[in-house]
Amino acid sequence: MRLLFSIGAVLVAGMLAGGDVAGIAAPGPKFESPESRSQSKRLAADKDAQAVDVELILAVDVSYSMDMDELAVQREGYAQAIQSKEFLQALKLGPNGRIAVTYFEWAASSDQKMIIPWRLVDGPETADAVAAEIMKTPIRRASRTSISGAITFAMPLFDEDPYRGLRRVIDISGDGPNNNGGPVTVARDAALEKGIVINGLPIMIKEPSYSTMDIDNLDLYYEDCVIGGPGSFVITIKDRDKFKEAIRTKLLMEVAGRTPERPVMRVADKEPRVNCLIGEKIWSDRWGR
Repeated sequence: MRLLFSIGAVLVAGMLAGGDVAGIAAPGPKFESPESRSQSKRLAADKDAQAVDVELILAVDVSYSMDMDELAVQREGYAQAIQSKEFLQALKLGPNGRIAVTYFEWAASSDQKMIIPWRLVDGPETADAVAAEIMKTPIRRASRTSISGAITFAMPLFDEDPYRGLRRVIDISGDGPNNNGGPVTVARDAALEKGIVINGLPIMIKEPSYSTMDIDNLDLYYEDCVIGGPGSFVITIKDRDKFKEAIRTKLLMEVAGRTPERPVMRVADKEPRVNCLIGEKIWSDRWGR
């Protein structure tokens, strides 16, 4: 497992002073000015204040295949999950008792809209503030589905985060395969090389339709082509009534660093069970490039 932080060891060489008498004099205590001690304390306090259990990016699909009701339930699901007592209890069980979270919506490879920049969540007050931000933004829909574009957009956000987490996670939710931008596996692998974990929330509420880009095995597609990293997982939504519950469960697991009872067991050199370019193929077959 790749650690997201490092602990360095510092070797301090003492200077030995020679005297007029035989032997070697023991070094005296190192002098540290009050200003230096104060600065060291401030740096330590700043480091502690920036430490979080996880840096979590919520990347939410708003493509046209999502109907307005689904988009509304999705928004409400995230807002209510962050405010839930279960989430707040899980939050406090972490080593730092807080997380950093950001939320953006995506569609085509060039269409990502930041809804919430990085926010610290450390209790009911900050959780309520984040939930309010999620709910106040007007719902929108856009064309195409670029999971690869969402992952590529998400990666540099970690560099902008003022907080430093023990884990870095991109949480992708969507109802169809990648059909725009670069191959999803290329974007996924680039994120994994940086030590980022990708989890998935495939939405399979509707029956696959020719008029949309739905596929039969979206859950397998997410498992084999989208997610990755230590402890990565997929939670599938197949029942509209379970939408909010699934979102809450996913966030609880991400905050607690847990995995499902049936973890995803895929080996990198195995052939995926679903063609990872199936979305691009469907688009090309139906509408061309």
